[in-house]
Amino acid sequence: MTNTNLTGAQLGSLRETAAAFRALHVPGRPLVLPNAWDAASARIVEEAGAPAVATTSAGLAWGLGRPDGDRLDRDAALGAVARVSAAVRVPVSADIESGYARDAQGVGDTVRAVLAAGAVGVNIEDALYEGGAPLRPVGDQAERIAAARAAADAADVPLYVNARIDTYLRGAGGVDETLERAAAYLAAGADGVFVPGATDPVTVKALVDGVDGPLNILVGPGAPTVSELAALGVARVSAGSSIAQAAHAVVLRAARELLDAGTYDSLTGGFDYAELNALMSGDR
Repeated sequence: MTNTNLTGAQLGSLRETAAAFRALHVPGRPLVLPNAWDAASARIVEEAGAPAVATTSAGLAWGLGRPDGDRLDRDAALGAVARVSAAVRVPVSADIESGYARDAQGVGDTVRAVLAAGAVGVNIEDALYEGGAPLRPVGDQAERIAAARAAADAADVPLYVNARIDTYLRGAGGVDETLERAAAYLAAGADGVFVPGATDPVTVKALVDGVDGPLNILVGPGAPTVSELAALGVARVSAGSSIAQAAHAVVLRAARELLDAGTYDSLTGGFDYAELNALMSGDR
């Protein structure tokens, strides 16, 4: 079980870090997050200059040998988040899928574990992977977000709750459905709204104008640039699982080349051994 007991000094540090993370969400000057999935990728992202580190739930699950989509248990997930938090000095936000819990009370328990793991932000998604419907009912999801907010408030930590709305990813609605859900989740205590799958500039602008809070957009190949999203008023830009996917694709290409052709060209451009080793040891 994850230990959720925090000392007064730890809570004080979390409060300061959470406030600093919250201040990074500025419409038109977005927080850019190249998502990490383990301690090594988190330290590399920090070294690259990121002001904060966000985990990708998919990348984290894959790194633990599990599929994405509410298939990972809370202790395994939060153990990985704790290792990420311990590896970096910048604020950490944890992607906790649906909250690693079946009900709202369980989501509150998860948030207490998130704080104990050293993270100061969470993503909570409304996708459903069981029961047939693509999305959780709005009222049900609002209760889960309210439970997350209440757990953070009880600890007096201004945890940044990012409400992920999967209307576009799951083909379950457009701008109107998304805005309806956004309003309900913000009223329940979310701080911002994350709409993966929406990258068309017209759609993004409609969401920026219609959401009464910071908007987070997921990017990857083919999406507008960060500067273009900034001009639309986006407050947060995330890479999601795309960096993890690219890294694992290198493993497959290199393995196939080595096994099939007996050559090693796929490994060109890799980290220098000493440089990477020094980065992991904290010597630089």
